[in-house]
Amino acid sequence: MNNPEELVSIIVPVYNAGIYIEETINSVRAQTYICWELILVDDHSKDDTLSVVKNYLASVNDERIRLIEKKTNEGAAAARNRGIDAAKGRYIAFLDADDLWMPDKLEKELAFMKKKQAAFVFTSYEFGDENARGTGKIVHVPEELTYRKALSRTVIFTTTVLFDSQKIGRDLIKMPMVKSEDTATWWKILKSGITAYGFDQVLAVYRRPASSLSSNKLEAVRRIWNLYRREEKLSLPYSCYNLFFWAVRATLRRL
Repeated sequence: MNNPEELVSIIVPVYNAGIYIEETINSVRAQTYICWELILVDDHSKDDTLSVVKNYLASVNDERIRLIEKKTNEGAAAARNRGIDAAKGRYIAFLDADDLWMPDKLEKELAFMKKKQAAFVFTSYEFGDENARGTGKIVHVPEELTYRKALSRTVIFTTTVLFDSQKIGRDLIKMPMVKSEDTATWWKILKSGITAYGFDQVLAVYRRPASSLSSNKLEAVRRIWNLYRREEKLSLPYSCYNLFFWAVRATLRRL
């Protein structure tokens, strides 16, 4: 049986991801670090996702993988929070249903976390096309990130994060029900005084289909602006300051 002190609970919110989910699960099962559990939280998908997942799980018979079926669609934040409640491991990782991990992602990131004695770590990643083929566009990460630094950049990618729940309460890891809930969560954690440490090695591929939400640049600007003003209660000048540098870095990251 897996030791809870070494167990990594991997939480994947799944919604209408039938064409991607098997490849994503395979990237977890290929990990060189084997002490993990995979919690798939289906957010009441409307496509064939559930049947794809159930057929896959029946074929591989891997007891480390669990499926939670939600009866209503509430969004990725609620799905991840449901997964956090079900997690048995000390360490919590997030993975999106269409992204991929490198085989040594968990092994290297966990070793980095222990070396830094950190509560919150994240890694570099590469943009992939709709088939998750690397495009050569790599997002490098800083050695560390504080709340003030994080306000003007969105360098932390959800699929790369790892938390030590003995050092961060699970309630702090849970995501608020707002747009850009992932960014809001990082800020919430960092605002509590925790520093996030970046491991500058590409250990994940961020699949970007042409129709993905994050490809809508104007909507992304609206979401980040609302976080500044509504959630963080930043002043108008300080919000404008952070938005400017956020936009510059976001643009450079995609060139």
